[in-house]
Amino acid sequence: MRVTIRHLYVSNGHNYFGRYGKSSLSHEIEELTRIELVAGKGVREDRFFDYEEDYKGQITFFDWAIYERVKGEVVKGEMEPSKFRRNVLMEGVDLNSLIGKRFSLNGVVFTGSCECKPCFWMDEACADGAFEFLKGRGGLRARILNDGELVMGEYELEVLGNVNEGS
Repeated sequence: MRVTIRHLYVSNGHNYFGRYGKSSLSHEIEELTRIELVAGKGVREDRFFDYEEDYKGQITFFDWAIYERVKGEVVKGEMEPSKFRRNVLMEGVDLNSLIGKRFSLNGVVFTGSCECKPCFWMDEACADGAFEFLKGRGGLRARILNDGELVMGEYELEVLGNVNEGS
């Protein structure tokens, strides 16, 4: 299936992760035209790079259509797509359909680990009501199986099978 990568992001620090009961921080999220992916480690220069062995969220994806819905139905105005703090904003695929699947994009193979569940911080980052709206639509956490890169643009995304199937 054809997909379009619209935005690529990294951040060197956590604004919300692990901050329950504390105030948020203000590490900037940087938009890049390309990101380097390292098998088993994550997105180079990102806060989750080499976070822990076999980490399920080595890279995160967010659906462009959901971003548009949040702007229209929750924010009711403009909002930067970086607010979700996901690495890749793309359109053309239901990300939940990739949970438990092996898939390739630009020569890089991933395994869809789980939904990147929203947390209560989404109300602060986006607008009141974003947390509830994003339940079941928070994006995709994935593992990276081989080194490569992603660049903004159009690609063929190929589903290779279930995670538990052989390579």
